[in-house]
This record gives sequence, C-alpha cells and structure tokens, in this order.
Amino acid sequence: MNESAPLAEPPAESPAEAPVALSPAIEVRNLSRSFSGVHAVRDVSFTVERGQVIGFVGANGAGKTTTMRILATLDHPTSGEAFICGHNVVTHPAEVRRCIGWMPDQYGTYSHMTVLEYLDFFARALGYKGEERIERIAEVMEFTDLTGLADRLIDALSKGMGQRLCLGRALLHDPEVLILDEPAAGLDPKARVELKHLIRILAQEGKTVLISSHILSELGEMCDSLLFINQGRIIHHGSAESLRRGSSATSLIEVRLAGGIEKLSEWASLSPHVTFREATKSGGRIEIDSFDPEVIASVLRRMVNEGLPVIDFHLQERKLEDAFIQILGEIEASGTPIVS
Repeated sequence: MNESAPLAEPPAESPAEAPVALSPAIEVRNLSRSFSGVHAVRDVSFTVERGQVIGFVGANGAGKTTTMRILATLDHPTSGEAFICGHNVVTHPAEVRRCIGWMPDQYGTYSHMTVLEYLDFFARALGYKGEERIERIAEVMEFTDLTGLADRLIDALSKGMGQRLCLGRALLHDPEVLILDEPAAGLDPKARVELKHLIRILAQEGKTVLISSHILSELGEMCDSLLFINQGRIIHHGSAESLRRGSSATSLIEVRLAGGIEKLSEWASLSPHVTFREATKSGGRIEIDSFDPEVIASVLRRMVNEGLPVIDFHLQERKLEDAFIQILGEIEASGTPIVS
C-alpha cells in the first residue's frame, strides 16, 4: 500500500430529492357526454384530493351515474378528460382499474352461487392465488360482516347483505379510490347505518371515496365536501357546513331553560353580540352576530355564569335538502349555473 497516496475524498452528498407531489385521486376536466343529442354531462370539472370523501348529489337523470361510469372506465366521454391517481381513464384504463373499486347501483347475481364462491370468483379474476387469495377473501368478509353468510346463496340475500357483498367485491384488490353509486338506495335504516359505518372506517384508512346518494343528511355526516350536479352541470362544490350556514354571517341558537324563561329575553337585550328573536315553549331563539365557534361558546359561558338555567343550547342550521333546493331555485331564477 502506498502510504503517501492522498486519501480519497468522500463522495459529495447529493442534494435531498424534493418530495414528489402526488396527483389528485380524481381529476375531471371539462368532461361532456352526449347520447343521440341528449347532453347527460356538460363541461364538468372538479378535483378530489387523496383521502377525501366526496358526496355526489343530484336528481335522477342529473348526470351522476354517467360521470361515475366514465371514471370507472365503463364509458367514454364525448369530450374532456378524467384522471384517476394521475392515469387517464380513456388512454390508460388498465392502470385506472387497478386503482379503483367500483360499486354500481345494481350488481349482477349468479344463480346457485354462494357468497364465498362469488368473492372467490372475483379474487381469482384479479389474480389472487393460493393462500394469498384465501386470506384476502377472509379479510374482506370479516370487514363487511359476511363471514357468517359464506354459504348463503347470493340471490337469497337481503338488500343490505347484497350491498355489503358488492362493497366487498370492490375492496378485494385494496383500491386507493372507491366509486360508489347509490350504495344506500333501498336499504332499511339499520342497513344504512351499517354501510355508513363501513365508509367511515374506509375514510379513516385513507381511502378516497366518491359516493352518490339522495340521502343528503347522511352524506353531510360522512363527507368532507359535496358536489351538486343538475342537468349535467356542477352547480356547487363545497363543504356541508358552508351549505348549512348559507350566506348568513349570524348564528341562530335554540335555547332551552329549566325555568325562568322570561329572563332569556331580558338577558339577551343586555348582552353584546346577542339579539332575542322569539320565545318557545321551553326557552327561546337568540341570534348571535357571528359564526365563530369561540364567540358562540363565549355566549354560552356568559349565560351559565350569569345564572340562566340552560339545559340545551344548539345551533340551528339549514337542512342540506333545503340548501340544494335553494341553489336550484337561484339557478332557475338567474338562468346561469352557480358554482360555490
């Protein structure tokens, strides 16, 4: 060894690579679809970020299912583009199908096939083999509470059980994005609660979910934002909270008291930010000149600290159905789409 040779310098550290920004889970650009002159979807654009749960709302024939079928690579747009996790739904359908779980409003059944055989058939079609296939089917059946129904014929399932089976089929390949078309349609209250619980769990696991429904109150509980579509056009894209609040900068509060109801009006007249609106059988309604939660909380604290026997204090909000109808009315009156 030549000791006089200079030591080799350590290689220079390469600069840290900038994190690669992930593309949106769903991106729709100027999407249109016509059938024999009928415009089912008209210049629709929206973006859904990864991990969001989005409610897709509209009357029958508004364009919801057509849009969802295009996203699921089951139909082609007349014009415009759509992407799932960065993949174009028209030019790269195979990549899109690996990313999505599609749950149509009605799914095909097969006579004399059990729940287990049904899921096994689709697991094999997706390429699962051997122990991996058995384990994946077991995981999906446990998640959708179908384990006890493994030997039940699928054409003998109730509507709720069938919807859980259809969801299980969509989850077999562990997709990043779920597209659910009217999954709660026709379900009884218990089955709707069960389905809502499953969707909440999927959201907690980071799945992106686009779900259409006519039950706006349930969508408001589990969705990050809502898309309203009417006559093929997006007329609103925003949070359920903004819809409930509307354009008002004030808050209407329902107050119930254990006694001394007449004191509420007197107290409100002497309190900043507060206006007494009307008496009720067990209290009254007050208006607070802010929608800031801290201001609302401070009003409640003052009421309690100043001796009013408050037993209930809650914000009154517009129903989502009323908000939807109001937006439709504004569009009809103005003749132009409104996008929030």
